[in-house]
Amino acid sequence: MKQLKHKKIWFSLLILILLVCMLFVGAGFYFFNLACVPGHKSFINNSTYVKKSDPLYTQKMWYKKRKKQKWYMTSATDNYRLDANYIPDQRSNKTVIILHGYMNNKDKMGAYATLFHRLGYNVLMPDARAQGQSQGKYIGYGWPERCDVKKWTNKLLTKEGKKQKVVLFGVSMGAATAMMTSGLNLPKQVKAIIEDCGYTDVKDEIEHEAKVLYHMPAFPRFPLVEILSGINRIKVGYYLKDGSSVNQLHRNHRPMLFIHGGRDKFVPTRMVYTNYEATKGKKELWIAKKAPHAASYANYPQAYTKHVRNFLNKYVH
Repeated sequence: MKQLKHKKIWFSLLILILLVCMLFVGAGFYFFNLACVPGHKSFINNSTYVKKSDPLYTQKMWYKKRKKQKWYMTSATDNYRLDANYIPDQRSNKTVIILHGYMNNKDKMGAYATLFHRLGYNVLMPDARAQGQSQGKYIGYGWPERCDVKKWTNKLLTKEGKKQKVVLFGVSMGAATAMMTSGLNLPKQVKAIIEDCGYTDVKDEIEHEAKVLYHMPAFPRFPLVEILSGINRIKVGYYLKDGSSVNQLHRNHRPMLFIHGGRDKFVPTRMVYTNYEATKGKKELWIAKKAPHAASYANYPQAYTKHVRNFLNKYVH
């Protein structure tokens, strides 16, 4: 009788454990869809409407009215059709590749296009896979996209000539993409990189967002992120920790300018110091003290322009 009772207890425990595991796996798929599948995100503003009160109104309107060439390319993996805008400066052999943030698109980067074009650069603005007008199933947070950026660079050199001097620039996820790209074997024409508020690695960023957006304590946050990482490995092809800006920066020897808002809560400011220490090339760091996430240019347009211009003048002759 006692043995039968013990069996019932163990069976009940087993059922309970299985139910908890199923609950966590289900939650993992829910958060994977929320974080990695393109679609409307309540915490992201994707409006392209420009208010006259916008401190970058002039720059954004210049971009809206400017004639653009349409460029297309097949992604480095998975055979997706990728879309980009190209704004040439006929007098220049310098080009910046501008990389947008999470669930944004190339048109949201119009103010930056104006900034660089005024500094004498051709501007290439791709839509990352699964965002904007580019095809794709999942958002890769910069890791698969890094190979697309290298391919865009090679396409640029094929179309515009080997004398091009190339700069990589990105904001938020685009900044992480630029840093992840920095560790690849890039063409010698890539002269410098500028990142604005990029994260250290994908896992760190998702854990931070789980804590900030959902106020999730260490448990169940840790097992959920691990399950999400496993799902991401199956669906997207990499574990979240593998998507590391820091590891790629260890391989980078190109000059890099790091920019971050001092009041960034979305990608915490502390991350920029880890990224800054990781790179092996010449480097500069500017903290826009009162700027929230991805708003350093809007909050400090003159200082932002000065830092970018001075950095480029040193390393892109």
